Amino acid sequence: MGSNAGAETLGANWEGIPRMARWLVKTEPDEYSFDDLVRAGRDRWDGVRNPVALRHMRSMHPGDEVFVYHTGNVKAIVGLARVASDPYPDPQAGDPKWIVVDLEAVRPLARPVTLAAIKADPAFASWELVRISRLSVMPVPDPLWERIMAMAVEPDR
Repeated sequence: MGSNAGAETLGANWEGIPRMARWLVKTEPDEYSFDDLVRAGRDRWDGVRNPVALRHMRSMHPGDEVFVYHTGNVKAIVGLARVASDPYPDPQAGDPKWIVVDLEAVRPLARPVTLAAIKADPAFASWELVRISRLSVMPVPDPLWERIMAMAVEPDR
């Protein structure tokens, strides 16, 4: 179906069923890692304050697929999750503009996909992960999602 720039641009598949969006969320693994999400099974994704990242979170819907990216020393996409709730006000923030979603762990990637590998592939040159390093939530266009999934199973070169 082409590029997925976010939920606002989603079309429908050939049966008229709306397609799910695909996202990447970042986390500092020393604070909350993908393994923590796996242990929890389902958990609140909170702490997002960047207005662009919050706009992306407001576009999330249950069933959307999510890559979990570890920042810090890891700098790699390490796992798959799924959006498990509609966005809702962060119950700990006391400000309705701060929103959260619940995520549920799906599985770790067979092979983490490093930021260095992504930057080395020209297909990713215009993606937010490469261009806007501080953005913590971003859409993943379908061709890039498929490329990352392929990279996650390729042997090291």
